[in-house]
Amino acid sequence: MSEVTATSIEAALRSETIPFPGVSLQSARISVEPGPEPPSFKVRIALGFPVTDIQSQLTGFFGQVICSATGAQTADVEVTWQVRAHAVQGTLKPLPEVRNIIAVASGKGGVGKSTTAVNLALALTRQGARVGLLDADIYGPSQPKMLGLDGQRPVSKDGESFEPLEAYGLQANSVGFLVDQNTPMVWRGPMVTQAFNQLAFSTNWRDLDYLLVDLPPGTGDTQLTLSQGVPLAGVVIVTTPQDIALLDARRGLKMFEKVNVRVLGIIENMSTHVCTACGHEEALFGAGGGQRLSDESGVPLLGQLPLDARIQRETDSGEPTVVSDPDGPLAAKYLAIARATAVQLAAAPRDRKSAFPKIVVE
Repeated sequence: MSEVTATSIEAALRSETIPFPGVSLQSARISVEPGPEPPSFKVRIALGFPVTDIQSQLTGFFGQVICSATGAQTADVEVTWQVRAHAVQGTLKPLPEVRNIIAVASGKGGVGKSTTAVNLALALTRQGARVGLLDADIYGPSQPKMLGLDGQRPVSKDGESFEPLEAYGLQANSVGFLVDQNTPMVWRGPMVTQAFNQLAFSTNWRDLDYLLVDLPPGTGDTQLTLSQGVPLAGVVIVTTPQDIALLDARRGLKMFEKVNVRVLGIIENMSTHVCTACGHEEALFGAGGGQRLSDESGVPLLGQLPLDARIQRETDSGEPTVVSDPDGPLAAKYLAIARATAVQLAAAPRDRKSAFPKIVVE
């Protein structure tokens, strides 16, 4: 097989519109080799984001594309994936056992950030990734209840670090595991910062592809500490379509840009409401706000989520939507947004600093 044929196969794959939401070959590694009986080919497609849930469908789809583009009778296609560490801000290096940390932020409270964070984490887990969730909302930790872990406590084997708790295949830690749920967190900024650092750096995360950090709303001490001291591969901004929420989301986006943290995208929550009685769909909080913010900032809109009472009921019961109704339309939206987020990160520059050993001259 000539090099031209190999090049044409790769060009055909990269130019194809893929009918799987959030899937892109932009950053994929593609290798083409002659098959045992020409005109057959061996094609290996290595993606940088998890696709375990649709791996077989992708294999069949890419095989059809190759045969159609080249006239091959058969195409031996193998689709694999591996999440690699990506570049972080400044001189920071990724945490041990954590390849990528993604913050989930919002400019203001009440936009559904924590609900979005837990469902995104569970969606990435379902897609095959090893995922952790750090609840950094010190004043209002909600992940213990959302994950059905109320009343549980993390174990410390050495008196200095924590073993993360687990739910639905997800590793998790939160200040909510360490204090009574009825105890108000009347802490000043330095105490909040110390608590956050202890949770982030003293949890024994185990071989994570992604660690999602559920931030408190706003642009205060915790966000500043995170952006200056924690190696972030990226951040996603959660907003609602209304103008007031967009103002605060815009401020949050600009803050992360100023501290050189990559903004992976925007998630518009409570985009529309569908009446359970008549099926009428209405944009209660305005329409198109997330897209406008995306257009003006040059940051992609990762997806839109509806205002739906089922999401609230499921998280309150400790079984978030992605696990309580895994094949339903709401779970499909979270899965698509999670994949789009992972694709954006996969296309980002790789971490190179940890690849070189530290040289000490004595």
